[in-house]
Amino acid sequence: MAVFNMQKRVIECKIVYYGPGRCGKTTNLETIHKLFRKQTEGDLVSIDTEGDRTLFFDFLPLGLGKIHGCDVRVQLFTVPGQPQYASTRKLVLKGADGLVFVADSLAVRREKNMLSLKDLHENLKSYGLNIMKVPLILQYNKRDLANAGLPVMSIEQMERDLNRQLKVPSFPASAVTGEGVGKTLKACIESTLRHLQKELDWAGR
Repeated sequence: MAVFNMQKRVIECKIVYYGPGRCGKTTNLETIHKLFRKQTEGDLVSIDTEGDRTLFFDFLPLGLGKIHGCDVRVQLFTVPGQPQYASTRKLVLKGADGLVFVADSLAVRREKNMLSLKDLHENLKSYGLNIMKVPLILQYNKRDLANAGLPVMSIEQMERDLNRQLKVPSFPASAVTGEGVGKTLKACIESTLRHLQKELDWAGR
């Protein structure tokens, strides 16, 4: 849940990158850290989990300047995607104000994408949250692998699999090259702030 300091007029919110193992969540944050170095406050902090390339969490506060007279700070986290880290995913998800679901465009990862989205839905439900009502952005990552001749699903296929009911903003991306990474983050921050403004009426205070 966002923290709003009325005296200092600072709002601090949490965005979590969710998705299956090896989909590119960590690479997203590493790329953001490089692309938005001027807005970054502090270092990228990571904790390794054995057997999973995805890290326990990444922490990256972004100073966005003032919006409606309030200083906005965003903390970015990733969750480990492998099945054995289910409890860790749930823990990191707690208190999230916005979400980016990173889907793997490789055809062989189709089922893992859908299982991970279901996992997100169930974990949100355990916190009393509805996936249809939280700020959520979908990112279709690894689009660049088509150029390497690897079997990649079409955007249309991924939309049918993952976004048919959600109908949330989605972006093709390559976390490795940086394509779509900034757009995904910007859309999520904007969606999150709109939601918080509606829920807390913080900008009007």
